[in-house]
Amino acid sequence: MTQALLLARLAQGQVSPNPAVGAVLVKNDVIIGQGYTQPPGGDHAEVVALKQAGREARGAVLYVTLEPCCHHGRTPPCTKALLDAGITEVHFPIVDPNPKVAGKGQAELQKAGVKIYVGEHAEEATILNEAFIKYITTGLPFVTVKFASSLDGKIATRSGDSKWISGESARKLVQHMRYEVDAVMTGAGTIIVDNPQLTVRIAVRGGITHKQPLRIIVDGRGRTPTTARLFSEPGRTLLVLADDLDNKVKNSFSATGAEILEMPSDRGQIDLKALLYILAKKEITNILVEAGGILIGSLFDHGIVDKVVAFLSPMIIGGQEARPAVAGRGVEKLIQCAKLKRINLDRVGEDIMVSGYVGK
Repeated sequence: MTQALLLARLAQGQVSPNPAVGAVLVKNDVIIGQGYTQPPGGDHAEVVALKQAGREARGAVLYVTLEPCCHHGRTPPCTKALLDAGITEVHFPIVDPNPKVAGKGQAELQKAGVKIYVGEHAEEATILNEAFIKYITTGLPFVTVKFASSLDGKIATRSGDSKWISGESARKLVQHMRYEVDAVMTGAGTIIVDNPQLTVRIAVRGGITHKQPLRIIVDGRGRTPTTARLFSEPGRTLLVLADDLDNKVKNSFSATGAEILEMPSDRGQIDLKALLYILAKKEITNILVEAGGILIGSLFDHGIVDKVVAFLSPMIIGGQEARPAVAGRGVEKLIQCAKLKRINLDRVGEDIMVSGYVGK
């Protein structure tokens, strides 16, 4: 199962909105086939492993990181492929939360006489597909907020200088984080101040990636410069605008080549939860937020942050006018604040990475 989980990680960033799954076939204590989920429309992990094993698959044991599917989607059901191949035993850590499966795959295999074992490495498997699980059960994307700050919680000096608070190692890790998500979200203020690229620009898993996350700019007031460099970067950009903006402003943005999404707003503030539902309908299952304190603060105010990844740099910026990592309305009492659970602390170069889940 450990090997299957390692294989599943190779599928992350390539298979959304499907889950990332790894599979290993074993016979007489020897691995005879293994694989991971291919991009949508391609083979599922179990089928890749079965094709590798060929006729040797009969009588083998399967270790797979998610309950095998039993319904027709873009591909035929994996349960049928397993039964046709003569698999006698299947191990998986967690049941597929998709209502089309949700125990039905297990039941189908058991009815045919296949031995089933559930629960090995369940926590690792759940974390691996946390975005898929939220998306398929709630209809909303999984939202991760990432920021780099000084020890006193500042993301820029009072003059706006912010390059670079985090070190090179942290910035490289963020490139990998972008690779694994469907979209990167930011606000107009970040575009104005930092003019970021928001692309993956490093070798990922053995080669230079051509896969780029969708770039989402939340801009209720139409402040984004049309000359921003992300408009000319590889990949797609979605610009979220208030629907009551002047038509000349909207037309100028259309000329950038970005997709335009018009939404109702309250004095320039986009309804972020409504936006998430729209993005989910576009099969965006997970979003990495790389933004300033205003957008991040608004996400917390609306209670729609699932995970936080904060890089703390060993520096003190100081100053009341220096920009905080999280702004927004905030809370009046400490008992109301968002608290992280299942916290991990890691050293990344000179920085400390704090990651955890909000209220779960």
